[in-house]
Amino acid sequence: MAPHIQDVTYASSISSPEEFWMHQASQLHWDSPPTRALEKSTRQLQDGTTHQSWSWFPDGDINTCYNCVDRHVQNGNGDTTAVIWDSPVSGNKQRFTYREVLHEVETLAGVLREEGLKKGDVVLIYMPMIPAALFAMLATARLGAIHAVVFGGFSSPALAQRIDSSRPKVVMTASCGIEGTKAPLAYRPLVNAAIQKATHKPWRTIIWQRDQLRWDPLAREYGERNWNRLVKSARNRGLKAGCVPVKSTDGLYIIYTSGTTGLPKGVLRENGGHAVGLHLSIKYLFGIHGPGDVMFCASDVGWVVGHSFILYAPLLVGATTVLFEGKPVGTPDAGTFWRIIEEYQVNALFTAPTALRAIRRDDGDNEFVESIGRRGGLKSLRAVFLAGERSEPSIVSMYKHLLEKHAAPGATVIDNWWSSESGSPITGIALSPAAGVDYTSTVRHKPLPIKPGSAGKPMPGFDVRVVNDDGKEVPRGTMGNIVLGVPLAPTGFTTLWDDEDRFYRGYLKRFSGKWIDTGDAGMVDEDGYVHVMSRSDDIINVAAHRFSTGSIEQAITSHPEIAEACVVGVPDALKGHLPFGFITLKTHNHPHDAVPDENFFKEVQNGIREQIGPIACLGGMIQGKGMIPKTRSGKTLRRVLRELVENAVHGDFDKEVQVPSTVEDLEVVNVAREKVREYFQAKGKEIHKATEVRAKL
Repeated sequence: MAPHIQDVTYASSISSPEEFWMHQASQLHWDSPPTRALEKSTRQLQDGTTHQSWSWFPDGDINTCYNCVDRHVQNGNGDTTAVIWDSPVSGNKQRFTYREVLHEVETLAGVLREEGLKKGDVVLIYMPMIPAALFAMLATARLGAIHAVVFGGFSSPALAQRIDSSRPKVVMTASCGIEGTKAPLAYRPLVNAAIQKATHKPWRTIIWQRDQLRWDPLAREYGERNWNRLVKSARNRGLKAGCVPVKSTDGLYIIYTSGTTGLPKGVLRENGGHAVGLHLSIKYLFGIHGPGDVMFCASDVGWVVGHSFILYAPLLVGATTVLFEGKPVGTPDAGTFWRIIEEYQVNALFTAPTALRAIRRDDGDNEFVESIGRRGGLKSLRAVFLAGERSEPSIVSMYKHLLEKHAAPGATVIDNWWSSESGSPITGIALSPAAGVDYTSTVRHKPLPIKPGSAGKPMPGFDVRVVNDDGKEVPRGTMGNIVLGVPLAPTGFTTLWDDEDRFYRGYLKRFSGKWIDTGDAGMVDEDGYVHVMSRSDDIINVAAHRFSTGSIEQAITSHPEIAEACVVGVPDALKGHLPFGFITLKTHNHPHDAVPDENFFKEVQNGIREQIGPIACLGGMIQGKGMIPKTRSGKTLRRVLRELVENAVHGDFDKEVQVPSTVEDLEVVNVAREKVREYFQAKGKEIHKATEVRAKL
């Protein structure tokens, strides 16, 4: 049998990286074209430790803003729609062509230059999901400066940490954000408190005034300036700024990891590799090629997904991107995503599994998607892409069936896996051929089959392996630590912002510099598909057997009545730990009791026994609504639930738990605490008695 096109492409990127990536680089505009793709070297830390290092297109000069905006206008695509802003929370919709984006960005860049910003300076952007946020990122890149985008609405302490880490010359923000159906959130107290708390003091704070809530009066001590007035003045004076070429290896942006433990890490993204890798990724994996294609990434620009697939990747290829200020449910209902797909003829939707779970929970009978599908409103949609955390097979299969019924021919659901550190998907199922690869004797256009529960196969340049705790590769089908060979693909990071020592200790040291430690656990199956089961620290040891939370959650959500599940480990005197589940049902009439019906619990246990084995059965299960906390990027905060359960086992229901600043809704933690209290007060005596009996035995 002839090898598959995706396998051929991947093999080419690994065996001939120089040839493969130089061809990809030739698709972009370079102020000074690179003569080589990859340069390997070593770096030495202060204690004398050396480790492998690498750089992409080291002698090339480039400007990312030029490649995203100017070149499309110059190539005759200035009237193509670049950005569609859809904001159900504010009742606004707006379109910008590439020519209009250029006008906005070159003017704003002129303002920033006049305010003293220059090549290599840092701009911290703390913004809601409005067009000005994209213009700020592009204007920063236009000047050869570095942006550090922080999710709008983060707490003052979290923002202060990022100010002290990135040391921005300018903070760009807005007067308010709008979260779902809540009242506008004033940014002023958050930003000013952060600047007060931070040791580093930015030179300027530039504020975009929104109609819903203004930031008045401006304070001189914080260097506050009215963004709207500055831009108006610049336009009247004809002030503009051109693109500043930078080295390929110069920084484009800093993205801070979620910081669930310790101080957040600043991942540094370089200009050249980022542009080349994303240009390939959106065409190859997502099937978005250029003018006429529409990408809807339902994330936030505060996350790496938003950087890559709301802003940079769609604009690099000259496509249209949808900027969405809203929620998958509640703004106004669970049909919002499907409405956007129909209204703007979206070709690819990229969202988190959490969003689809929320839609499934609120629209259990799929009435919204079926209604729009019946009138042909989803015919433009070629694929739904999922990332952020593991997608359980039940949700992949359900939406895959709906797409086969209502969307474009061959439409499917594609789970993909990546991180802030990788900058683009590490694995997935490619929809299109990649340029510059010899596909003789291969099947050209049909994508690989989808395996619900897997995250697809490795993407070009990412050498994915699975190793044991000693760093030795394990046989296919065996669970272990997922690692990446160095160098990473061009979008991947090469260091942390101003912290080479932490880069080595956090990612290379564990496996003696041979592998990058992803912190994820999983396996590669016999067909080469990667299965990411959980974070490495979410592995539960049950009587010396290692189980991933993901595999148990997968078994639980296979029950037709369960919309969402989260599994953590609860201490057990005999087995070390037992899996403990939190579940949300699909029904609108959700039971009020935390303790599920006994027969229902047995059904769930039987499903786990059948799919995994009796030793993985739950030690308990709580049912409830709105009790599974998540980060703003959609990751489930298992550590928080685990702490609540561990405290409850010892009878301490009110003990404080460590909740990261990235939590989407702190009230969810309080709901979870009360559900845990209710459950253990009803079942606790029984659990403690059983544990004591086991301990004596």
